[in-house]
Amino acid sequence: MDNSLFKSKRFSAYFNLALCILLWASIPVATKKILVELDNLQTLFYSTILSTLVLGILLILQKKTKDLKKYNKNEYTKMFSLGFLGNYLYYVLLYGALERTTASEGFILAYTWPMLVLVLSFIILKEKVTAKKIVGVFISFIGIIIITTKGDIIDFNLTSLSGDILAITGAFVFALFSVLGKKYNFDKTISVFIYFLSALIFLIPTVAIFSKFVLPSSKVLIWIIYNGVFVNGISYIFWFKALENGETHVISNLLYLTPFVSLVYISIFLDEKILISSIVGLIVIIFGVLSQYFNIK
Repeated sequence: MDNSLFKSKRFSAYFNLALCILLWASIPVATKKILVELDNLQTLFYSTILSTLVLGILLILQKKTKDLKKYNKNEYTKMFSLGFLGNYLYYVLLYGALERTTASEGFILAYTWPMLVLVLSFIILKEKVTAKKIVGVFISFIGIIIITTKGDIIDFNLTSLSGDILAITGAFVFALFSVLGKKYNFDKTISVFIYFLSALIFLIPTVAIFSKFVLPSSKVLIWIIYNGVFVNGISYIFWFKALENGETHVISNLLYLTPFVSLVYISIFLDEKILISSIVGLIVIIFGVLSQYFNIK
């Protein structure tokens, strides 16, 4: 019976993770579809409104609104700060990158954050530096070079230098968000709701100053709803359930399938040519990240 329960939980973890990957992999497609009409700030503003509403409804359905009182001012300050990093600044940079470069190049470079988590863990969390981890970071860095140079390291032309810089900077920001988030043990539903609420609060003056408020057309609105409700909203429910019922390190590693699925979406929905160098670079990056788990004697 216990074995049956274990199998049931494991199936639930992988099933929810699969749903999560399918949704998160569509980020560059949904974003590109919206960016046809809106700029990156407007895109993030409308998506964040819907994401905040979805997480707020989830908070009510889980009857956790009363738990909002258990956190003090200092803890909420930390949540709002993390929300600024992970749900505001990261997406401003990611959407900005996708506005300037190809969907595949921008998204893959943004997914170098696991490699940067290792680097920041050395500095911030004072985790032990090992030769294996250093080699892993170096291998992943080679993957970044392959993608940005399109495999031609000697004579190369970047699709968009500013786009690539934004994507890599976004990866650094999300890695910092992840590392700092390790220090705190906030309720997942409450914290993510606060993260999105924080992002929305920062976005209102940002759009007012650097962009403008416009109403999207019905064609783009469909993608905004999809992005805000499913990609950045309901996907978190699947993610939490996957973490709850599965082994964290296994679930986290399988998440690296996301960029591969994303390349399929990009090829189908955006009709964007996927370069061999992007695929090779992605494989190298993932190998570099996962190499820290290999037992090398």
